[in-house]
Amino acid sequence: MSKEVQEKKYKRIITILSVVIPLAVAALFGIKLDVEPLSFLPPIYATINGITAVLLIFAVIAIKKGNRKTHERLNTLAIICSVLFLVMYVAYHMTSDSTTYGGEGIIKYVYYFILITHILLSIVVIPFVLLTLMRAKLEEFPKHKKIAKITFPLWLYVAVTGVIVYLMISPYYV
Repeated sequence: MSKEVQEKKYKRIITILSVVIPLAVAALFGIKLDVEPLSFLPPIYATINGITAVLLIFAVIAIKKGNRKTHERLNTLAIICSVLFLVMYVAYHMTSDSTTYGGEGIIKYVYYFILITHILLSIVVIPFVLLTLMRAKLEEFPKHKKIAKITFPLWLYVAVTGVIVYLMISPYYV
C-alpha cells in the first residue's frame, strides 16, 4: 500500500475518532447505571494522568538523546494510559453523581478555569496525538517533529491539569 493511501486511511480514522470519542463521552455522561458507584476510581485515574505526564516528559528526553525506540515505547505507554484514564473516567461518571467544587473566592475561579481548559484541550488534543502518531508510523519524521511541538505541550497540559483538578476537588468527594 502506498504512503498516500495509508495516509488517507489514517486520516479517515483520525477524523472519525476525533469526533466519535468526545461525542461518545458526552453521551455516556447522560447514562447513569444503577450499580455500586465506582468511587474508588478518581485517585486511580488522576495517578494515571500523572504517569502520562511523566511518560511524555521522558519520551521527549529520549528522543533528544536520539533514542527513538524508547521514545516510541514511552509514547505508546502514554497513549495506553490516556485510554485507561478515559475508560475509568467515563465508568466513574456513569456510576456516580458529579461532585460540586466547594471552594470559594478566587480559588473557585482558578479551579473552573483549569477545569474548562482541561476539558476543552482534552478534546482538541485527540486529533493532534493521532496525527503525530500517524506521521511517526508513516516515517515522516520532519512532519512528525513539527506537529509534536504542538501536541506535546497540549497533551502535557491536559495530563497535568487532570491531576490538579483531582487534587482541587478531592476534598469535596462524598
